[in-house]
Amino acid sequence: MSSNILVIDDDPRITALLKRTLLFNGYTVEAANDGKAGITLLENNHFDLVILDVMMPGLDGWQVCGQIREYYDLPVLMLTARDEVEDRVKGLDLGADDYLVKPFAMTELLARIRALLRRSGKTEAQPAILSYADLSMDTGTREVFRNKRQLNPTAREYELLKLFMENPRLVLNKELIMERIWGYDYQGESNVLEVYIVMLRNKLEACGEKRLIHTVRGAGYVLKE
Repeated sequence: MSSNILVIDDDPRITALLKRTLLFNGYTVEAANDGKAGITLLENNHFDLVILDVMMPGLDGWQVCGQIREYYDLPVLMLTARDEVEDRVKGLDLGADDYLVKPFAMTELLARIRALLRRSGKTEAQPAILSYADLSMDTGTREVFRNKRQLNPTAREYELLKLFMENPRLVLNKELIMERIWGYDYQGESNVLEVYIVMLRNKLEACGEKRLIHTVRGAGYVLKE
């Protein structure tokens, strides 16, 4: 049974992105665009975790977190655009379990969620062995093999390859990949994805193996034989 997550954030763009990402990763999701609506959802539904924005009109994140801790026993992950020590301390003192500063990569958000659910006893699925063609990935040990040759991807290369292996034969557009791996508000080099695709291909094809990650012109990239 998938974990049920409540997102409380007044930014509709971020809320939509979080819902899409969480649903894509097998969670069930409800969302509220202010603190009062979030509390109402908590009163009428069961949730395993709350993702809570700090800066909201009406009831802000601090107040909502305080009410959650008074009445509910579930993990709270707070989101904020402010990276001030005082803010982090305030959130933790109010009972937040973790704190993530915007902008953030979706891979980091998902890792924080998995850790919070494990700590709360909401056991996630055991690490899986992903495989496609002659490629295999152990998501527990983070080892990757092509045939019997072990690859040594960097952390970012690993997450990129994992995304492809979770969605074989599906064309993934650049926007989706960038949101999942680099975060919704990435401000770095515009060709970063293309650079990582080249580096990943170099490792996958180092011994002359056939190409598995293909460019679909005008559409994105796909993992296929």
